[in-house]
Amino acid sequence: MERLWSPWRLAYVTGTGNAQGCIFCEAADDLVLIRGRLSYVILNLYPYNSGHLMVVPNQHVGSLAAMSRDERDELMRFTRHAEMALTEAYKPQGLNVGMNLGRPAGAGVLDHLHVHLVPRWTGDTNFMSVVGHVRVLPEELGETAKRLRPIFERLAHDDV
Repeated sequence: MERLWSPWRLAYVTGTGNAQGCIFCEAADDLVLIRGRLSYVILNLYPYNSGHLMVVPNQHVGSLAAMSRDERDELMRFTRHAEMALTEAYKPQGLNVGMNLGRPAGAGVLDHLHVHLVPRWTGDTNFMSVVGHVRVLPEELGETAKRLRPIFERLAHDDV
């Protein structure tokens, strides 16, 4: 029998690693790919696929309607840059881009909205996810960050 080890998930599944404050505000700097004036891009600590990231406003806000125009503009600019960076780095066949606003919609963090971007490939959901409720990721988060940071820095500099 083969075993898959993912000891980094123990704190998550047992609830012992839960932060008392906001998971986005308390996230480790090594997960942050780029910071703007009003928002930032961060890797998902428990990704669905390699490259799964989120665009997060600095302000704790639960809806787009509660954001200023400048906040929305930067959030969308970073979302666009994230699409471009993921496409360049991973060459996915598609992307899931979205937000869960409110608990019934699946929001895990109610008062700090965030935009998920998940690279997708045909057949990327396999028996491990469907039957075993386990995700197999071919790349460590640190390597994902090394791959994406330079692209985000270039896009911010070029302001495309």
